[in-house]
Amino acid sequence: MNAEDPAPQRADGTVGKALEVLDMVADFERPVRFSELLAAERFPKATLFRLLQTLTSQGMLSYDPDRQSYAPGMRLVRLAHSAWRQSSLAPIARPHVDRLAAQVGETVHLAQLDNGQVLYVDKRNARQPVEMFSQAGKIGPAHCTGVGKAMLAFLEPGPLEDALARQSFHRFTDHTLTSAKALKADLARIRARGYAFDDEEHEPGIICLAAPILTRAGRVLGALSVTSTTERMNIPALEALAPGILQTAAAIAADAESWRFPEQDKRGGR
Repeated sequence: MNAEDPAPQRADGTVGKALEVLDMVADFERPVRFSELLAAERFPKATLFRLLQTLTSQGMLSYDPDRQSYAPGMRLVRLAHSAWRQSSLAPIARPHVDRLAAQVGETVHLAQLDNGQVLYVDKRNARQPVEMFSQAGKIGPAHCTGVGKAMLAFLEPGPLEDALARQSFHRFTDHTLTSAKALKADLARIRARGYAFDDEEHEPGIICLAAPILTRAGRVLGALSVTSTTERMNIPALEALAPGILQTAAAIAADAESWRFPEQDKRGGR
């Protein structure tokens, strides 16, 4: 082990460390200076500098000498676009999402599971937009979101247990389910009726109905939701939209199966 790097080596070694640095830069969601990364990271100064230099030389990061800041590089952007086209539901689902959003006039989300958490892959704003957490590309909790629970409910037992072990069960509101036992009970109800609710469980005043996107064999591809506010709608009003949401989810699944869609791994992620 290098004397300048006392941190224990991980099984994925230097590549894993480089990916951690990429994640750190991306998480800032703005150009970030070396000193900010150093303050937030576990790596010694020399190791962090070396990793940043390598990532920059490979085009995975870009460096602005005037601002002395790092940002995702064009090579990383190209790779991200390629991954998006090949493994995301978004391109396949786009016409269906557009059609549903036009019909309901409320916010529509498309999501997939990523290591037991929710990855939002597409979004259409309501005719009267409302500020909320979700944005395409963001990661959110699965235990308290409609799309998250809709996907968890239809996982096989093994992947489900793994996904549940990855939940923080953080209490976001007074309505958040904060234990695996409570969540499992809700997931059983979701499986029985075929769709999930978020009844102000993640954000106060925000409610949604979500349907899973399943293959004919029952494999979870993602989830689709219609989201509104308690000022505009209530749960019974959202439930009246269930047939259209389920029909749209089924249409997306049918289109996805006509592609060579990548299999999910055993953890319930992509």
